[in-house]
Amino acid sequence: MAAMHEPAIVPIRSLGPRHRERIAVHLLALDANDRYLRFGYAATDEQVRHYVEQLDFEHDEIFGIYNRKLELIAMAHLAFSRDPEASRCAEFGVSVLAKGRGRGLGRRLFDRAAIHARNEGVDMLFIHALSENKAMLKIAKNAGARLERFGSETEAHLRLPPATLETRVSALVDEQLAQTDYRLKQQARSFWTFLAGLQETRQGVRRGRHKSGS
Repeated sequence: MAAMHEPAIVPIRSLGPRHRERIAVHLLALDANDRYLRFGYAATDEQVRHYVEQLDFEHDEIFGIYNRKLELIAMAHLAFSRDPEASRCAEFGVSVLAKGRGRGLGRRLFDRAAIHARNEGVDMLFIHALSENKAMLKIAKNAGARLERFGSETEAHLRLPPATLETRVSALVDEQLAQTDYRLKQQARSFWTFLAGLQETRQGVRRGRHKSGS
């Protein structure tokens, strides 16, 4: 069987406060096991919503991937340290809906977050995950992170090189690509909604003519 190839480009968009509800919808769509792996405990709907309400878009960075239906199928949270003694550190967390699995979206989000972290002066990226979260730990290991297991939990840390002109340009291009991709998906969705409404109207007219014997 031929190997499946990932798409060459995956538009990843920066998310802001106006996307808070979409983030909530995404996280609430995770099943019990996925929530357990993402948060490290069996988060209830109330706890998930509290997490979303506490997101600090001014201090941290949130990235998302939308599908053609404009569903947020994957998102990452890059949390920058608030500790003055660890100001050049950040933590990465990610979640991917079941329908988006097997396409390398988690790794794509990690790569995007790492570039952004470098551009912001971060030189150490941390991942705190349950030891059973094989997908997350695989992403960290493949990126070259050092993993340390402490029973049911594992910590990974990756030393990041300084930002370069390439990383800064890459971030700008990626964001512009994501914005353009989102607008195109919006236009396509609106067009298909219009066509569906038009088709429904035509069917209604036909039914009316049939009843009247026209």
